[in-house]
Amino acid sequence: MTTEQKIQKEIIQRFGDAYKAFGLNKLMGHIVALLLFSPQPLSLDEITNSLGRSKGPISQIVRRLRERKLIRKAWAPENNRKDYYEIEPEVFENAFRNNYELIKNNTRIAKQLKLVVAKTGKENLKIAKIRLDEMESFYLLMEKHFRNFLTEWNEEREKIYNQ
Repeated sequence: MTTEQKIQKEIIQRFGDAYKAFGLNKLMGHIVALLLFSPQPLSLDEITNSLGRSKGPISQIVRRLRERKLIRKAWAPENNRKDYYEIEPEVFENAFRNNYELIKNNTRIAKQLKLVVAKTGKENLKIAKIRLDEMESFYLLMEKHFRNFLTEWNEEREKIYNQ
């Protein structure tokens, strides 16, 4: 195995571990890593062969990655009968935005549940109301920091690509 192959294998493995740590499918991380470091778009067959996995799970994960805007279909002139895939240019920002959407959903859940508790008028649900107030405040603060981060990130990304 060449040094390049060893490095590629480690990168793919580490991305899989990172995705798993986020509660996602390890194979998602493997595919993202493979495409992230591939100099050209890859077909489903090439992804399957590179990762040594069967086509079914790869196809499902590719669909999920496309839905999350982490990879995209790419045009490949040499064989237009196959679909080719490449990493989305804003892959890291899109991954962050996917998490941001989860945070915003938690804020919505807190607000909805607060209304449910408030409508009951029951005094014995006081602790539930306090916890839901805490939940809403927590996620609203996270939303604020996520927005601030995205603003800063856009400035930082500009610096990277305008060197």
